[in-house]
Amino acid sequence: MTTIKASCPCCGDVELTPKQVRLVVCSAKERSFYAFGCPKCKDEVRKPAGEDVVALLVSGGVAVERWSIPAEAMEEHNGSTIAWDDVLDFALVLDSCDDLASLAARGLRTVR
Repeated sequence: MTTIKASCPCCGDVELTPKQVRLVVCSAKERSFYAFGCPKCKDEVRKPAGEDVVALLVSGGVAVERWSIPAEAMEEHNGSTIAWDDVLDFALVLDSCDDLASLAARGLRTVR
């Protein structure tokens, strides 16, 4: 059986089996990672997985999980972030509205 050597930030070097390692390969390569539960301290350890690490783990028998990030998550957003007051205002508007479609057509700002 293949032994995979990894390092835990608390315990140092540990030995794992392929079934103890989770490998997630993402459509955005910089978001790929591998994770494992440390057999000594039981903490979950998560580390980035570049192409070389992915190839090594796959050759060692680790199953690959594929993950595609939706395009919306990778969009750049401009403007200020939403504050809790904005969320509460939105909840109050929704609570006082019977016809959500007509509210959306008019725009939320005209209802306040």
